[in-house]
Amino acid sequence: MLISERLKRLGSGVFARMDQRKRSYAARATAAQLHPLLDLSLGSTDLQPPPEVLAAMAAQLTQPASAGYCLQAGTLPFREAAAAWVQQRFGVQVDPLREVLLLVGSQEGTAHLPLALLNPGDRALLLDPCYPSHRGGVLLAGGEPLLLPLQLEDGWRPCFERLPCSEQQQLKLLMLGYPHNPTATTGNQSWLDEGLALAKREGAVLAHDNPYVDLALEGEAPALLRSSGWRENGIEFFSFSKGWCLGGFRLGFAVGAAALIEALAQVKAVVDFNQSLALQAGAKIALTQLPHWPQQLKPIYKQRRDAMAAALKAGGWIVPPSSMALYLWMPLPPRLLALGSEAACSWLLERSGVALTPGIGFGAGGEGWLRLALVAEIDQLQQAAKCLNAALIEN
Repeated sequence: MLISERLKRLGSGVFARMDQRKRSYAARATAAQLHPLLDLSLGSTDLQPPPEVLAAMAAQLTQPASAGYCLQAGTLPFREAAAAWVQQRFGVQVDPLREVLLLVGSQEGTAHLPLALLNPGDRALLLDPCYPSHRGGVLLAGGEPLLLPLQLEDGWRPCFERLPCSEQQQLKLLMLGYPHNPTATTGNQSWLDEGLALAKREGAVLAHDNPYVDLALEGEAPALLRSSGWRENGIEFFSFSKGWCLGGFRLGFAVGAAALIEALAQVKAVVDFNQSLALQAGAKIALTQLPHWPQQLKPIYKQRRDAMAAALKAGGWIVPPSSMALYLWMPLPPRLLALGSEAACSWLLERSGVALTPGIGFGAGGEGWLRLALVAEIDQLQQAAKCLNAALIEN
């Protein structure tokens, strides 16, 4: 069967292979008396969403309009709620008609944006490592990624000054995301300011993926909407998946320059549709009545982070500091370094029952690293650490 060259460029399917390994392990675990599977590979929280949000969705679900297609005009009440949240959260007034767009999650928005902006061969700056939809969207649009390596010794800062002037001048799009997945660093507002200045100088667009904006455990999460001049060439993506624990409901939105919102809306018009009015009803409650809900999640994640980091360090793991919720980002133990991150995750899964994410799934810059999601209770996390530690000392 013939497939497109652009699809081939997406890569090796590391996440699909790891999912298959998890299914295989779970199917064998009981009969083979293996450790039960504990999946810490996905940033899909075990914490529950606000009951008020679910109640609003349920109440609207039985209304006939919720079963029909929702045209763009039908999203205006949601966009007004998002604009009010932006005003409350960042002190910035935005136009709900021209500067806000409902999305099927921020992942969908970041993956589709390059289709609206890039011509084949156009260069797009990507952090390395980065979230997979950033690279995937550029490749599907026929763009050429220009990778900006992130380093632990730099605090995972994007060092724009290391880009040669000739490469800066080629850029049409810069894709950033702080707090940063997978390195679990909050980031700094000055990094976005610097990126936006570079984009303006070169006539490029700066896109900022910000689903963790309310989940910084240390420091203040940066936001493009706080950077002067974002209305000229900036767009920022927000999500309900992390802060309100609604990942499975697929809800997000973008706020940005009117021309960029219009361009992304054109792409959306041919590749997907607006979310049901029932889901929008819950999202509006989250933004207008429960804007501070994510704050109560932070102590939970901080306790989990601290407990898990301490337990792993006691077993010999190197656990660099993480300043945002949900993840630990750890270098491979010396014993597993020669395997590479994907094979190391498979090795650990078979010996501990704990599923982690291979760093290579986030780009070449992630090789040699593993991501652990803090999506289980502390007692389960500590048991996972015990199993991982034991696996490393087995012969």
